[in-house]
Amino acid sequence: MAARTATREGRLLTQIPALDAILDRHAMALGEDLAAYRNHAYRVANLCASQGPQPPEEVEKIAIAAAFHDLGIWTDRTFDYLEPSVRLARAHLVEGGRPEWIPDVTAAILVHHKVSSYHGHGEAFVEAFRRADWMDVTGGVITFGLSRALLRALVTQWPRAGFHRLLVRLEIRRLRTHPWNPLPMVKF
Repeated sequence: MAARTATREGRLLTQIPALDAILDRHAMALGEDLAAYRNHAYRVANLCASQGPQPPEEVEKIAIAAAFHDLGIWTDRTFDYLEPSVRLARAHLVEGGRPEWIPDVTAAILVHHKVSSYHGHGEAFVEAFRRADWMDVTGGVITFGLSRALLRALVTQWPRAGFHRLLVRLEIRRLRTHPWNPLPMVKF
């Protein structure tokens, strides 16, 4: 459960125990990228929660999706990381007694880089998560109606810490080895 709940562009979620616990459990795999990924996950969780009032239980589901959505990059050492991230999230949800969240969290992870809007199971949750990741990955170029002041506040609270440079490095490495499929996570 989060220390605070967020409302549309209200308070920031500064402590999310579920998110921290997951990332702490995977700290060895994340290595020197732990701070950069934790900050990205916190920004995404806040951007998702800021799209509407969120009860504490929904914030926990957002936190779990945020913690796992890119984690396969590090645990499986691959830039084709959606399925490894889903596998980790499913195991966590079963172990944590939340199997009913598997469809929403799985869909959020699988389509978080989808270019167009998502329509399907858990649409409101998944679409809010997809938008949140796009807002952060684009550095606030895309806002989906949220204020740039919120985006600046999030980066102040959780600096980028080299996260975007890391993504560029991974994309270049992937391009060298898979020139016809450099961004396997992007869906249209």
